[in-house]
Amino acid sequence: MNWTFDQLEAFVSAADCGSFSAAARQMGKAQSRISTAITNLEIDLGFELFDRSARLPVLTPQGREMLIEAKAVLAQRQRMQSRAMTVTTGEEMSLTVAMDEAVPITSFENFFQRVAEQFPLLKLTIINGSQDDIARWVSDERADIGILFRLKPPPESLEFMPIGHFNQALVVAANHPLAAEPVPTLSELHAYRQLVIRDRMGETPARPISPNHWHIDSYYYITALVIRGIGWALIPEHVAREEWYADALVELSTEHIPDSVLVEMGVVKRRDKGNGTIMAWMYEELRGMFRHSVNAR
Repeated sequence: MNWTFDQLEAFVSAADCGSFSAAARQMGKAQSRISTAITNLEIDLGFELFDRSARLPVLTPQGREMLIEAKAVLAQRQRMQSRAMTVTTGEEMSLTVAMDEAVPITSFENFFQRVAEQFPLLKLTIINGSQDDIARWVSDERADIGILFRLKPPPESLEFMPIGHFNQALVVAANHPLAAEPVPTLSELHAYRQLVIRDRMGETPARPISPNHWHIDSYYYITALVIRGIGWALIPEHVAREEWYADALVELSTEHIPDSVLVEMGVVKRRDKGNGTIMAWMYEELRGMFRHSVNAR
């Protein structure tokens, strides 16, 4: 078969417009060219697409079936042209974003909605992990960018761009003995089990405060266990104040916590990788997202 895209476009336009003359006006071509293109397409296919016995052409049963196929072919061509354009303009065709599972959920749902609207052809992959998982994935090129809480400097191969700051909350269950101590001392914290964040490989966990501690790789699982009364924990404030946790947790003062409870959140990428159009757009959006405290949401 030797059909062309011009023939398919003429066929689809005539079917949608209801006549060859209307299709010609829509496409800015002579009616004879539209008619000839459709006739040649019918010859190549081996059957008629239109019944021309009435004043206006009407699709045949075979024509109705082929109209679906023709539109699919033209849509695929358009997608291919758009993807080729992304290459020539420096726009990424696909990206993998690695995220700390404890980032503010609603803020990032809104962010990815804007990504979808702004770049409808982008193939996006989102994976979740803890700080060291994310840094490793970006360093190993399993992810293009990472969004994480900075508990320590990233590897030398990565550059870090801060986008916001978050406080950690000291939380316990309402029935935990510490709940009766609104400003617990270091000695009082030492007396009870602490649940401490770590990465999924078991490396470089956060430094515990209590000598009695468990390491867990998810802030959300830590929070669930805190609610069960298993221990106390330092978790991001926005996690502690999520509506499904807020009524089950008691926030205590961090006055006697020896380390800073302020955590920086940012984006990491490999130093040897440039920024395409979409990645540069993402950076600007992320900077703007947390210009004001997300805890005020």
